[in-house]
Amino acid sequence: MRRLDQLLANLGYCSRSEARDWIDSGAITVRGETAEGPAQKAHAADVLVDGEPLDHPDGLLLLLHKPLGLVCSHELREGPNIYSLLPARWQRRNPVITSIGRLDKDTSGLILLTDQSLLVHRLTSPKHKVPKRYRATLASDLSPIRATEIAALFASGTLMLPEEKTPCAPADLTMISLREAELTLTEGRYHQVRRMFASQGHEVIALHRTHFGSLELGVLTPGQWRVLPLNSFYTVDGATNA
Repeated sequence: MRRLDQLLANLGYCSRSEARDWIDSGAITVRGETAEGPAQKAHAADVLVDGEPLDHPDGLLLLLHKPLGLVCSHELREGPNIYSLLPARWQRRNPVITSIGRLDKDTSGLILLTDQSLLVHRLTSPKHKVPKRYRATLASDLSPIRATEIAALFASGTLMLPEEKTPCAPADLTMISLREAELTLTEGRYHQVRRMFASQGHEVIALHRTHFGSLELGVLTPGQWRVLPLNSFYTVDGATNA
């Protein structure tokens, strides 16, 4: 059980100081009765706001189609961010909604957002090896022979990137055309896809993430998102336990 003012503030409805006004207005009920005051303790499932259940009181997990031009940072000085796409109430939640890993400003595609720190840790921890698939567009053609050589190198687990102390984990490369490739990684180093191709003399001019574990974008268009069940993380990487 939690205090009503804390519950409402944590879910982004209002500040703790504003909770009394919400309660005095009669907007808040607990088990069908008008709330007594900000300090009243209640289970989230027993609380209604204007007759409606609380908004995802157990936490949020979202799958977002990240557009180009947005950053995955809460720092406003870094420019427009993906969180501006969410409802205002969700932007005020505490714990704050954050991305599970990041896609840079010039990369589009699937990214997961959550307010569950355990989930962030699980899906970014290297030991879980959650696969992420990217579609890369290259600036120049990659011949079949050279593509085979690069695919073997990426899969070997021996590729060393500049200023890195350990080689990249094995990655799976599939050529779609002479300038389009799909690359599946199980780690998330800084600008890794672009740096891997650059190490072999090829510039990536467009990058899009299509899959995160067993999840895919589906019909979502840039800027759209959908809510996932919180237990989705049990199967994102094929595992059956947290």
